[in-house]
Amino acid sequence: MEYIVEKIGMSRTVGAQSKVVTLLKVKEAKVCEVKDGKALVAYSEGKSSNKSVEGQQKKYNLSAEFNKFATLAVANTEAGDLDMAPLADAKTVKSVFNTKGRGFTGVMKRWNFGGGPAAHGHRFHRTSGSIGNREWPGKVQKGRKMSGQYGNEQVTVKNEVMSYDAQNGVLVVVGSIPGANGALGRVKVVK
Repeated sequence: MEYIVEKIGMSRTVGAQSKVVTLLKVKEAKVCEVKDGKALVAYSEGKSSNKSVEGQQKKYNLSAEFNKFATLAVANTEAGDLDMAPLADAKTVKSVFNTKGRGFTGVMKRWNFGGGPAAHGHRFHRTSGSIGNREWPGKVQKGRKMSGQYGNEQVTVKNEVMSYDAQNGVLVVVGSIPGANGALGRVKVVK
């Protein structure tokens, strides 16, 4: 079963064996239709709305707060509220989030290169240096570690569930989860 969650933040437990935990808020969602084990689910995110979203809201009799749609594997067999019962018994979950985007970065930040001497008169401070291979093959090889886009990539992690507060919709998992606070992601119940 899959759910759309928002990362609240991280904390730690108090006790002899202190653990790092991540708090996830399970978003309120409505199942619009179910086909072949997959369901079209509507949830709320911000205030963005357009004619296509308004048409979907009208088609499925949704209120204006449900303005985003996703396809998930759910426990429901028909349209209605999303079934949260599997979260109460969950022991392990897989979380899919986007990491924090760091934009265009150099090789020292992106690949942990050492860089050159920082002394006066030197021209090799934070650059990548030579990238060629002499005469053969006469081109830059694929996979060369160079500067470029860093972060903002989809990462899946497996975490143990510590607790689930059904009243507030807060899922507490052991360990860290990628992404910034407030980021939206998916959680899939493994066991």
